Amino acid sequence: MSQLLDRMRDEIRVRHYSIRTEDAYVLWAKQFILFHGKRHPAEMGGPEVAAFLTHLAVGREVAASTQNQALSALLFLYKAVLDRPLGDVAGVAPAKRPGRLPCVFTREEVRAVLARLEGEKWLMASLLYGSGLRLMECLRLRVKDVDFGQCHIVVRDGKGRKDRVTLLPGSLAPTLRAQVGRVGEVHRQELARGEGRVYLPDALGRKYPEADRSLAWQYLFPASGPSVDPRSGVARRHHAHEAALQRAVKAAVGASGIAKPGSCHTLRHSFATHLLESGSDIRTVQTLLGHADIRTTMAYTHVLRRGPMGVLSPADAL
Repeated sequence: MSQLLDRMRDEIRVRHYSIRTEDAYVLWAKQFILFHGKRHPAEMGGPEVAAFLTHLAVGREVAASTQNQALSALLFLYKAVLDRPLGDVAGVAPAKRPGRLPCVFTREEVRAVLARLEGEKWLMASLLYGSGLRLMECLRLRVKDVDFGQCHIVVRDGKGRKDRVTLLPGSLAPTLRAQVGRVGEVHRQELARGEGRVYLPDALGRKYPEADRSLAWQYLFPASGPSVDPRSGVARRHHAHEAALQRAVKAAVGASGIAKPGSCHTLRHSFATHLLESGSDIRTVQTLLGHADIRTTMAYTHVLRRGPMGVLSPADAL
């Protein structure tokens, strides 16, 4: 089994999938094999895949998105690793995800949450709300991605491996400049110790051998210390871990007494909704969020403060 999973990792890396996708796909392949008594996937096919997905949906009651991720992993296993595409097999189809409305904070609730954060966590959460960033987009920002002159932030390799430009809130510019200064000071100290290297995507390290030691490529929100890259085995300073910010925001929501299941992503939802409430064009909001489909952005029109589609209730006219 280990040789098969190693081959799967190799195929994933050839396609430049993220380390998170790699870990998830390999985990699902391993669970699939164990579920069928360690039988080799080459000896199985569509019926076994359908049985595993049924087990996930019925036995483990996983969400539709989780079931679809498992299906994607197994389709990849059979197509890219075993060279046996499953094709249209009975019972092997994506699960239908329920249509959920996004949870959104009011402006007062956003202020309450941010008031209970401090330091880098306050700045990161403020960027989630002020720039509409996804959690990992914020954590993966490099120093070079913040353009103070043009007042924008460049999101590199976002969802769907797409780049985009979004807002740099003027109110955050001084704090961001100070953050760049702190990162620069720590980086200079590391360079003096012979350290200071950072991960570069797409083999840029071979094309520009010294780029990984430049300030421009350093993470804007670095981790507290170096860690070993699971792919290369090289010890480098990575970006801050997402769990720390998630816990801080969750605690701030609870301390604010907000009776909503708020999270980091709620700040991004609130960014979009408040822009629409202020009269921003929905196509502009779609571009800032990086949505491929306008229908995704349209979901925010259903949670505007004036009610669904911005309509006032007739009861308010009595």
